[in-house]
Amino acid sequence: MQDGMFDRSLDLVQSTWSHMGPAAFTALRVLVIVIVAWVAVAVLQRTIRAFRVRIAARLDDREAVQRAETLGRVFRYLAAVVVTLIAGMLVMGELGVSVAPILGAAGVVGLAVGFGAQSLVRDYFTGFFLLLENQIRQGDVVQLGSHAGLVEEVTLRYVQLRDYDGHVHFVPNGQITTVVNMSRGHAQSVIDVAVAHRENVDDVMALMRDVGRELRADPAFSERILDELEVAGVERWADSAVVIRCRFRCRPLEQWNVRREYLRRLKVAFDVRGVQIPFPHLIVYAGQDRSGAAPAWALQLTPRTPNG
Repeated sequence: MQDGMFDRSLDLVQSTWSHMGPAAFTALRVLVIVIVAWVAVAVLQRTIRAFRVRIAARLDDREAVQRAETLGRVFRYLAAVVVTLIAGMLVMGELGVSVAPILGAAGVVGLAVGFGAQSLVRDYFTGFFLLLENQIRQGDVVQLGSHAGLVEEVTLRYVQLRDYDGHVHFVPNGQITTVVNMSRGHAQSVIDVAVAHRENVDDVMALMRDVGRELRADPAFSERILDELEVAGVERWADSAVVIRCRFRCRPLEQWNVRREYLRRLKVAFDVRGVQIPFPHLIVYAGQDRSGAAPAWALQLTPRTPNG
């Protein structure tokens, strides 16, 4: 009796496995593909990250380190995309979906989408060359058209900037026609100093050089300033001022701090020396009558001297 029940149970399990075997085997293969893909993405990203850290440890140039970090982030993204696409095609093959027609249709659809999404394609191509030519890196301060700020992220699709006010700008790579990078090699802190017309220009330029030497001798700024103050001379005559231009050669991203501190110290030096900062002047011309004399109302406004 018991032997008969055992035989019937065994037959039932075998029958059930025979019906569910292919589906279970397919599900098992799909699960294995997903797990392998997940592990492959994790391993590749960790390998790329370790390789990037190893290269950065051998580099002394901060700019090269930033470029390695940017490229490492892009390579991790590409590795995840490629592995995901391959795993997706393998899963569809296990589910009985023919991949060849899909790839053929994808080629036709991709061609049509390419015409309709030219800006998207342009974004990716431009982003690739931005990274290849090392034009933009994470941590740079750049100006992209009308947008400027600190580069927080660079992808093949867009560049993420954060400006001084904290606003975040997402600039599509396809819209970038000109890149002004303020973080390469060295920077020039250009300063225009305006003084009144009455001041002696040579004395003012000598005072500017003295203040520049004091600033560079300050330990807090000695590492930021790379050279002595260069006074270019009189830049222009304004309506109420004489404008003198000078500049400091600074480390990247330090030009604004140096400029603010120099202007602060120069204001103190001007106050001590009595150098006048210009204010608007207005000369009123009263005109003349037919005989060449000033009109009567102008004579009434003319200040009189004690003798007359």
